[in-house]
Amino acid sequence: MCSDCEGEGIRRRDFLKVGAGLVATGFGGAIWPARAAEGTATPLPPDEALAALKSGNERYVSHPELCSIDLAAQRNAVATHQAPWATVISCADSRVPPELIFGGHGVGELFVARNAGNLVDTATLGTVEYGAEVLGSPLIVVLAHTSCGAVKAACDVVTKNATYPGAIGPMIEPILPAAIAVRSEAGDFVDNTAKESARRTARRLAVSSKLLAGLTGTGKLKIVAAIYDLETGVVTYLE
Repeated sequence: MCSDCEGEGIRRRDFLKVGAGLVATGFGGAIWPARAAEGTATPLPPDEALAALKSGNERYVSHPELCSIDLAAQRNAVATHQAPWATVISCADSRVPPELIFGGHGVGELFVARNAGNLVDTATLGTVEYGAEVLGSPLIVVLAHTSCGAVKAACDVVTKNATYPGAIGPMIEPILPAAIAVRSEAGDFVDNTAKESARRTARRLAVSSKLLAGLTGTGKLKIVAAIYDLETGVVTYLE
């Protein structure tokens, strides 16, 4: 969040301050360091990390103006160690930058993996495992979005037997089961598929990775699915 701008409720300058260290204001008056001590993970628990993302998105929607950020000071604060307090698996779509839609976070706060369709392959799984196990990130958000091109391509395979060149076809194959499952549901087929695919991905993460399963079992990690609305800017969390 911009360090020199104000909004209603929690002031923007209170959410992220750049000084001797980078800090963010938590809920109930608590604060946590965006740059933890050398080798130390963030002390932020999963539920507070999720609350911080929700609050940030609310400000992004209500006060979307751009402000200057002292990136030099932030870069210096995290140059020797990172302690991100949330991990986001996001679509590569240029309209869905996680650092912005969750409230304008600076460097060192979010651990982000992006690919078309917000899918999890071996590289992405290793990335989020590293974020959770090594860096201590307490939250993983599988973030879909409305009108997703990769999801639409999968839907066209299901309804039109569409084919795609190169690696595009194999890339979207993991989305096909979600498209088939919601094909008869009311509402927008593409968006329904995006939601279902995100849900399934979140569930698979929780059971297919022994590392992540162990962390969720002890309450150190939470994995959730969500969808971002391109038109409204709102992130909705999926059950």
